[in-house]
Order: sequence, then C-alpha cells, then structure tokens
Amino acid sequence: MPLVIAMDGPSGSGKSSASKGVARALGLRYLDTGAMYRAMTWWMLRNGVPVEDADAVAARAQDPVLESGTDPDAPSISVDGQDVSEPIRTREVTNAVSAVSAVPAVRARLVALQREIISGGGIVVEGRDIGTVVAPDAPVKVYLTASEEVRAARRAKDLAADPGASVTVTRAEQARRDRLDSTRKASPLAKAADAHEIDSTELGLAEVIEAVVRLAKEHE
Repeated sequence: MPLVIAMDGPSGSGKSSASKGVARALGLRYLDTGAMYRAMTWWMLRNGVPVEDADAVAARAQDPVLESGTDPDAPSISVDGQDVSEPIRTREVTNAVSAVSAVPAVRARLVALQREIISGGGIVVEGRDIGTVVAPDAPVKVYLTASEEVRAARRAKDLAADPGASVTVTRAEQARRDRLDSTRKASPLAKAADAHEIDSTELGLAEVIEAVVRLAKEHE
C-alpha cells in the first residue's frame, strides 16, 4: 500500500512547513487540503456569494474548477485556471474560510477531490480531518499542535505585510476559527484516536520533520 501520512492540527501548529519537509525527506507528494477550502472561499467572496449563507454557498459549490499541485517544492492551487496561491492567504479569506468549509456540500465535493489525489500514490496530506474523515485508513497519522501563543505568533509572522495582523488580533481571530472548526457538524477538527500527537511549541521545524519521518520509517 502506498504510504499516506495524514497531518492534522489547528492553524499555526506548523503543519504546512512540516508536511512539505516530510514529503521532501521521503520522496512523497504533498497536498494542502486547507488551500482547497481557501480557494473555494476566495471564489465565493470574489463572486459575491454571502459566505455566512450556507444555502447560497452550497448552491455554488460545484461551480469553481479547482486544481491542486502536489510538488512539495512548488505547491500550487488554481481556480478556473488562475493561480490563487497568494490571494487565498489574506485575512479576509482566513476569517471566512471556517464558514465556507462548514457547508456539507463544500466538504463533500472537496473530500472527493482529495481522495482522488491521494489514490495516486505516496503522499503527505495536511488538514483538519485527514486522519478522521478523508483518509481514516492512512497508516501514519499525526496530530500537530502548539500553544495558542506560539501559534498566534507564527500566524502573525506569516501576515507581516498586513498592518492589522498583530499577535493579539491574530490570536483572537485564530481562537474564533479554532472554535468554529472544532464544533462544526461536518467533519470537525479532531485528533484521530490512533494519531501520534506532536507538540511543536518547544520544537524546531527540523525536529518536527525528524519525528514524523521516524514514525513513517517505523511503519515500514
């Protein structure tokens, strides 16, 4: 069975950097499922769909054409042929993505796309419901977390170009998103029962990557 590594956890825990590093170390593909939900959210906002209206979002969930690249050295996401890797990372999208991703029609469509990509062979997949919903049979499952303070600081650093993204503001927005993601009815953020939890609060990126690679090699 091709190796599938499921990397779940809240925002700011270091999933993206760690997942790409693990994929490079093991020669695997890489998929950022969060980028897919962000791309869907970006499309809804751009097309004037009220993101807090679940019925309106569901009605348009099949419209955008999404394509995800799986090269860990050059991950990409496009919507209707347009590269949206940068615009999907804005605070506007970040603060709207929980509402869009909670819509069952959106999740059903994107989970199907994610499973199709995963079926292509060895891959590291990061998200919030990979080990519990998308790939529950993944042989290696990791739940990556960190303290709220550290996660907020990391996220604020990513948004350094936005003058309004202070650590305090980012922490409040992050707490709201964590609450929404962990309490939604459709595929909530949760640690799989058989996942290995790694707290990255005191760990460097290289240490996290090493820990996950070790788990993967133990599986072999």
